[in-house]
Amino acid sequence: MLFEKYKIKQFIVKNRIVMAPMCMYQSDNCGFVKEFHKAHYYSRSLGGIGIVIVEATSVSENGRISDRDLGIWREEHVHGLSQLASNIKEAGAIPFIQLNHAGRKSFSKKVIAPSSISNYRDDKVLEKMTTKIIDEVIDDFVKAAIRADKAGFDGIEIHAAHGYLISQFMSPISNKRKDEYSNKHLFLKRIVESIQRVWPKKKLMSIRVSATEYHPDGFTIKDVIDILNKIDLKNVDYINVSSGGNIPPKKIKLKTGYQLEFSKKIKSALNVHVIGGGLISNYNSANRALKRNKCDSIFFGRLLLRDPMYFLRIKKGLDWPQAYKRGK
Repeated sequence: MLFEKYKIKQFIVKNRIVMAPMCMYQSDNCGFVKEFHKAHYYSRSLGGIGIVIVEATSVSENGRISDRDLGIWREEHVHGLSQLASNIKEAGAIPFIQLNHAGRKSFSKKVIAPSSISNYRDDKVLEKMTTKIIDEVIDDFVKAAIRADKAGFDGIEIHAAHGYLISQFMSPISNKRKDEYSNKHLFLKRIVESIQRVWPKKKLMSIRVSATEYHPDGFTIKDVIDILNKIDLKNVDYINVSSGGNIPPKKIKLKTGYQLEFSKKIKSALNVHVIGGGLISNYNSANRALKRNKCDSIFFGRLLLRDPMYFLRIKKGLDWPQAYKRGK
């Protein structure tokens, strides 16, 4: 099943393998694509991957996780990003890019957040977002989506996971607002709706969520499903299911596929293609998850850092790049 192709909108995805967005921290302090990124994404795409999601790319300069994040807040970023999208396509995968704002998890000393509540770092000055700032950030996401389209990406992923800004609005731990944005779904809803007005309907859209915060005061899988049910998902093609990240968890047991029960619940609740995973490091574990209907595709992270050609090696019938066929 993992190597089964499927059609979604105008696209034929050649298998159910997804390269997870993983921060590489290899840019410069202006967010530009470097030679590393070109080699990194091209080589993984050559490895037979169906969808490759480019790492969290900041929609605004003050929204970066680190000062080495990729950026998409300037028109000048489009040229380098277009090279990534083109390389990924040339290698046979569908290129996505993940759009993100780090909020209170930004490396900056002065950061914006839903409420003036720090996380596990206390060396920052937090600015509670006014509705004007919220509107500006939503506009940053919209402009980033337009640039992603210009760059030639076939898909965008809205990063609403891992305790970054959208996830902060979703969480009762970090969102103590008393205005309309006390509704935990509203910030994400308005970002999705605003992007849908500019993102081509023929192209693909994903939302990445954390399914739980692993904390008694945080949101649960039930809360996340409730939030997603309040959003118009008619032009959202994928929900990419991860977990954690807002604050250090009270308790978490890491094991192969530890997040798959979350993706299964979201798959059961929503009529959308669900990407699941979590420390899945081999074909058999991934195929088993698909056969048990826990998700529709599998994301791989660390495995592809270690071994970009893993899937070519284990699947002899896979269409190898011409230059590498002698290695079969």
